[in-house]
Amino acid sequence: MTNGIITKTAALRIALAARTLSEVNMGGLVAKLGDHLGLPITEDKLAKVTVADIKLILSGEETVDPDVDGATIKLAVRHLWGQSNEADNLPELDSYTEGDLPGSLRVAVASNTEENLDGHFGSCPRFLIYQVAREEVRLIEIRPTVLADEAEDKNVARAELINDCQIVYVQSIGGPAAAKAVRANVHPVKVPEGGKVRYTLQRLQRVLDAPPPWLAKILGVEAKSLRQFAESEDE
Repeated sequence: MTNGIITKTAALRIALAARTLSEVNMGGLVAKLGDHLGLPITEDKLAKVTVADIKLILSGEETVDPDVDGATIKLAVRHLWGQSNEADNLPELDSYTEGDLPGSLRVAVASNTEENLDGHFGSCPRFLIYQVAREEVRLIEIRPTVLADEAEDKNVARAELINDCQIVYVQSIGGPAAAKAVRANVHPVKVPEGGKVRYTLQRLQRVLDAPPPWLAKILGVEAKSLRQFAESEDE
């Protein structure tokens, strides 16, 4: 027991949950959980916390990222329950050597669980890194974010962690974090509904031959829509 207020194991769980919730102060979260659950805070009490409880606790909390999403809150609750995200079934990597798939894009995906696009840029425990070509998609790396979160500005560190990627898919991202990703030359794409990563990347593959303007800029080619406009002008 820590000063009769909280057990050591409970304190660790709350620290992990606070880190997941991005800008939440651990001390403030302990105080609010204590008010909500009663003292001392124990593992048994934390195991009964629900997503609705956390939303209630965070309501009116000025330090919380206003773009915090449901998937992030669910992950925080899992930490409070003592279910480590590292126990998830992570996908297997595909064989890849640098230079394979010429002309392909490198894409990062914010992920909380398995091979899912279900993470907030500022709190996901990992980025899944893919090489995406017109005919093939390969998962080439899984990059944990734990070291980036020790930096003074963790969103800058997270952007630097994936700065060899042209695109990062996220379920949600705040405006300041998006600006930091762009400064690292990584284009953020929000997919609020989330889902299976491979499905999202298949949709990306389908537009590679006729990319919209934002993707054409990344690829360094002329957007098909703009080319058609130029041809009509010539006529």
